[in-house]
Amino acid sequence: MAAKTCSIPFAGTAEQEARLKEIIASHKGDKGALMPVLQQAQEIYGYLPIEVQTIIATEMDIPLEKIYGVVTFYSQFSLNPKGKYTISVCLGTACYVKGSGDLFDELSAKLGISGGETTPDGKFSLVDCRCIGACGLAPVLTVNDDVYGRLTVDDLDGILEKYQD
Repeated sequence: MAAKTCSIPFAGTAEQEARLKEIIASHKGDKGALMPVLQQAQEIYGYLPIEVQTIIATEMDIPLEKIYGVVTFYSQFSLNPKGKYTISVCLGTACYVKGSGDLFDELSAKLGISGGETTPDGKFSLVDCRCIGACGLAPVLTVNDDVYGRLTVDDLDGILEKYQD
C-alpha cells in the first residue's frame, strides 16, 4: 500500500532548516544516527514531508529511498501534518469486535478524511491504532489524551462537539 501524501503545501522556515542541519551536524559520523535525526526533525516540523526527508538525505549522504523506507515503516513517523486534535480509534481485536470499525468509518465520513489524514482546516487528524490497553471499555477512541469508551456511532457527534473551539 502506498503512503498517502499531504495536500497541504510544505511551509518550513529557514530557522527550522538551520536547526535541522545543526542536529544532523551533531550526529555526523554516529552509527545509527538516522532514527534520532528523524525523531528530532519531526519534533521541529511536526511531520516529515518529502522536503525534510530530502534535506536529511542530502546532509547525511543517505539515499532518499532509504529515508522514505524508514519513515513509512515506523508508525511513530508521519508524512502529514497533525491536526490540533488527533482522533485515534482502537482497531485491536476487542474493540473491533465491538464495533470500532464502524466508529472509524463514521468519523472518516463526518470529517471527510481517510485514516492518516488531517482535515483541511488543520483541526482533526484521524488515525487507527491496534490497542491502547483499555479493552474493558471497548470500543475505545482517544482525542489527544482524552479517552472515550463503550461507544456507539451515535456518540460521535457529542464527542466532536467538545472540540469545536
